[in-house]
Amino acid sequence: MNGGHDAVILAAGGSRRLGRPKQLLISRGETLVSRVTRLVLETRPSRTLVIVGAQAAAVSAALEGKDVEVVTNGDWASGLASSLGHAARALAGRNRPVLVTVVDQPALEARHFSALLAAHGADRDTVTAYGDGLGVPAVLRASTLAGATALQGDKGFRQLWSETAPRAVPAEELSHDLDEESDVTRAMTAGWLDGRSHADA
Repeated sequence: MNGGHDAVILAAGGSRRLGRPKQLLISRGETLVSRVTRLVLETRPSRTLVIVGAQAAAVSAALEGKDVEVVTNGDWASGLASSLGHAARALAGRNRPVLVTVVDQPALEARHFSALLAAHGADRDTVTAYGDGLGVPAVLRASTLAGATALQGDKGFRQLWSETAPRAVPAEELSHDLDEESDVTRAMTAGWLDGRSHADA
């Protein structure tokens, strides 16, 4: 039985600062994009979109056999807003909350998705709290995601929270992302990434 939500996995970025596609780094025997997709599918969404862009063919190949809809964002280099816009258009007219996540939080586990979905209510979005701010993963109301079509550049859905403050679920470990080589080294030391840290290695 499907859950009462849809899901969007943002995997279109070019990993410019890292210099190699973070989507294809290896975590516990899986590429990051494959692992995050598996964790998302465990929540039983009705529809699951994976937004690809940079390295689209290789990232899509890593998803072979998974019950997802791959959406190619040809404008991925313009920033995150373009991927959110693609997701919003693909899910237009569906009045369901949407679980939105990225692939470069190597400490992410399925239990955090479960916590977000359990905490979510129709009155506001539900987001992750770490460091000094709020961010992904998040469960957005359908109306919030629909508003993403108005965003441009590197602006994320935080720009849409001006009217109603979101509900926050803490997960300090998710402050660790993979923007630079030092982040990869740290994640390998923590056991979040394998010693063979890339699918092409």
